[in-house]
Amino acid sequence: MEQRQYIDNMLAAESGTLHQFGKRDIVMVYPSPYTVGMASLGFQSVYRDLNALPDTCAERAFLPSADIFDQSWKTLLSFESKRPVGDFSVLAFSVAYELELQGLFHTLELSGIPVLREERGEEQPWIVAGGPLTFSNPTPLAPFADIIVMGEAEGLLEPLLEQLFGCEKRSDALRVLAGLPGFYIPSIHGECLPAVAKAPDNLLPATSVICTPHSALRDMFLIEVERGCSRGCTFCVMRRSTNGGMRLVSKEKILSLIPDEVNRVGLVGAAVSDHPKIVEIVSDIVDSGREIGLSSLRSDRLTPAFVQALKKGGYKTLTVASDGASERLRIGMEKKIRARHLLNAAKLAGEEGVPVLKVYMMIGAPGEEDADLDELVALCLEQDKMAGPKTRIAMGLAPFVAKRNTPLDRLPFAGAKTVERRIAYLRKRLEPRVELRATSVRWAWAEYVLAQGGSETGLACYRAWKRGGRFVDYKKELKPFDKSSEFQENLAQKHLAGLFASA
Repeated sequence: MEQRQYIDNMLAAESGTLHQFGKRDIVMVYPSPYTVGMASLGFQSVYRDLNALPDTCAERAFLPSADIFDQSWKTLLSFESKRPVGDFSVLAFSVAYELELQGLFHTLELSGIPVLREERGEEQPWIVAGGPLTFSNPTPLAPFADIIVMGEAEGLLEPLLEQLFGCEKRSDALRVLAGLPGFYIPSIHGECLPAVAKAPDNLLPATSVICTPHSALRDMFLIEVERGCSRGCTFCVMRRSTNGGMRLVSKEKILSLIPDEVNRVGLVGAAVSDHPKIVEIVSDIVDSGREIGLSSLRSDRLTPAFVQALKKGGYKTLTVASDGASERLRIGMEKKIRARHLLNAAKLAGEEGVPVLKVYMMIGAPGEEDADLDELVALCLEQDKMAGPKTRIAMGLAPFVAKRNTPLDRLPFAGAKTVERRIAYLRKRLEPRVELRATSVRWAWAEYVLAQGGSETGLACYRAWKRGGRFVDYKKELKPFDKSSEFQENLAQKHLAGLFASA
């Protein structure tokens, strides 16, 4: 589709779009398609906050999806004014996870901007990056970004713009920002990461500003119920050590911020169902005639009243996470969920007539053995029995990928052949009674290498993208940086320390 027509179609369906004017011009770039970017509360929240600053104009741009890409997309345009993205003073990228580096390369190329930082001169726009990736390991971004905003960006926006638009020399702006908390300047810091920033509590909660039927969340108003997590799952970058744990938003404040005209409300956070008043919040929203969505459910928080409220709010799929294939692994990973909680989730879904119970599971976790898979099979079959004929059990399988800034950092990837064999075993034992959907094992390996690497793996990713972006290209470039074999000793040491002690 012709780019201008596509943008017009998307804008016509939006409500809440901001059309600002200001000398401090920024384009926020989401390096994935529009439907994904507009479902990101963080992206929408920063868009609103930037446009609230004096003399500031923030617009949006998105990576075109393959089905709409044609020759008219040779120069990427912003949404609000259809201005070439490369003409803005600042390009601010939101990067969710490692493989979105590919989208960053593509959007810079479409914008006519050199991808490598060292090839850009004083006349080029500033390239700023932030987003969820900064909570774990943003160093693969270092060869491409001038500035990386670490962690929660709300309190850093004005200091950032003061330097970018207030300094005559780029070097002066970088030097000042390098001395401020929350800013990672690759050209100065190298690969020594500063701490992630924590937004002041008075700036919470984040809320969306634009509703659109073309978002993956379809006309849903998003609001933060809490930030952070009080749990300590050792594989998760949002565990309790990140920014001091879970910060709650009061029930009264949440309800007061929902616009009257909104028909669908999404409650967002790393541990939404851990909010002590979550059942009351959900019940009040659905009793007002609205549909509801939650970004995270914990099976140990489900009660009949909670599930009833979710069903009344339009829920057709209850989604929970087991993560570990057995009780032994869940205990080892400090996952507080037990088999009884997962069975109760199936029972409640069946009793309330929820059509699908989806359970997320990691395969190839450290210490995983065949016996753990047998325990998982038995659990899933018992869930299917307890759910009854009206509720289908679906399991989402993803290979374990060790992330930096977690206790399971530097543990090995189980290996593509091993993970694929285990997934095939589960399919043989469970289908068709339990539906299985697995993410790509090969691309999970590429994510693992990037997650464990530094700037050199970012450059390898760029070389692979230039080769054509096929998996074979990534395998060739990333294979030299796969540290799984040398991490095996670290795995043994963690076993000896009792990280995966028997339940």
